Amino acid sequence: MKFPKRIQPLIDDGLVDEVISQLMSGKEATVYVVRCGADIRCAKVYKDVNKRSFKKAVEYQEGRKGRNSRRARAMEKGSKFGRNQQEEAWQNAEVDALYRLANAGVRVPKPYGCFDGVLLMELITNDEGHVAPRLNDVSMTTELALADHAVVMKYVMHMLCAGIVHGDLSEFNVLVDDYGPVIIDLPQAVDAAGNNNAKAMLERDVNNMTAYYGQYAPELLGSKYASEIWALFEDGELHPDVKLTGQFEESTEAADVDVVMQEIKAAFAEEQERQERMREAAGL
Repeated sequence: MKFPKRIQPLIDDGLVDEVISQLMSGKEATVYVVRCGADIRCAKVYKDVNKRSFKKAVEYQEGRKGRNSRRARAMEKGSKFGRNQQEEAWQNAEVDALYRLANAGVRVPKPYGCFDGVLLMELITNDEGHVAPRLNDVSMTTELALADHAVVMKYVMHMLCAGIVHGDLSEFNVLVDDYGPVIIDLPQAVDAAGNNNAKAMLERDVNNMTAYYGQYAPELLGSKYASEIWALFEDGELHPDVKLTGQFEESTEAADVDVVMQEIKAAFAEEQERQERMREAAGL
């Protein structure tokens, strides 16, 4: 069968023995079923940046740290070298996230390495060996929807405990095997502490999943897991053993405008003093 040129070096190096079939094509990559010795795995071939349709990639890359200062400067300048480094960082982000989340107790495909834009990883199958379907292709009872939603909320919480927000979680990025949900597609995973959009992305992830499972269990639609999880995170009280309730009361306490203005003025005065000291030190 016809397959991308990027897979050929893996065949030449003996990492892949055979490309069996194309599994799926998404907005940022095409996934193939491959044979590696006696094992059947999948190869995720990332699309070139000019062919990728993933929107607002800059929002997702905020907070990601370059491996060294030269690379970071090149990425900021947008040079050819910088664009290549940015693309490498985009691909490596998924590998890093897969390892971190597996260690955090989140079910994800096991990665075997990323080689020049091709990610080799575990192929998720059911007990009969068939490829596990995506969540959007699965129907379920109310009881199963409630149970699997609770598992996904736990995974979202464990991700955040590991400092990660998926950023694009939906019924299209979750597989379902005989043991429950498996989270996939993580190249856009964001650093929860370093990305200003992390809270909004987590809320969207949770709302997407709740809306989907809510089709089968409408009682989920009034839950507030996103607010509960993020509030625990901000307060430093989030840990893997927290028992989520899906309940949260928004604060109705009005902000004290006078106190806020005083803090702003104090910060402004402190900055002016700092700049004055710098001028004096420079002899200006």
